[in-house]
Amino acid sequence: MYNFLQFPDTIFWFGTPNCFSYLWYSQNLNSMSAKKGDAVAVHYTGRLEDGSIFDSSVSRSPLGFTLGDGNMIKGFDSAVYGMVIGDKKTVTIPAAEAYGERRQDMIIEVPLSQVPPDIHPELGLQLTLQGPGGQPMPVTVVELDEEKIVLDANHDLAGQDLIFDIELVSIG
Repeated sequence: MYNFLQFPDTIFWFGTPNCFSYLWYSQNLNSMSAKKGDAVAVHYTGRLEDGSIFDSSVSRSPLGFTLGDGNMIKGFDSAVYGMVIGDKKTVTIPAAEAYGERRQDMIIEVPLSQVPPDIHPELGLQLTLQGPGGQPMPVTVVELDEEKIVLDANHDLAGQDLIFDIELVSIG
């Protein structure tokens, strides 16, 4: 004797042939693939074209995010669409779909006379300015002389194509 329960895209089958109990679960592959609005978790490793790794989740918990909500770089978000749990892929994301091209208008010259006395600028020092609307804007000191400091507000990875190894760990 077999009993079937059917829901949209899902079938449960309970049976007892040959004195064994079975539960068979099948789900349409299209509903298992990652789509806009899904909460997903991925493991990833991000590399530059020279092979250097700039970030990885492999030794940490997977990265969780909602597909299409705008919190991930566009190319990364797009790469996860259509993946199913267990899928692995390597994608190259052009700078325009990652952190954008480096912008000259994000380079700011500040006279040393305007630098607060408790800040001692040096090359590579990371500071936070108050951007338009009051939001924090991270900057890096990229040039320094006796009259001014030059700050770069571009993201560290701006202007670079990024290579990601991505594994979809979960959906939902």
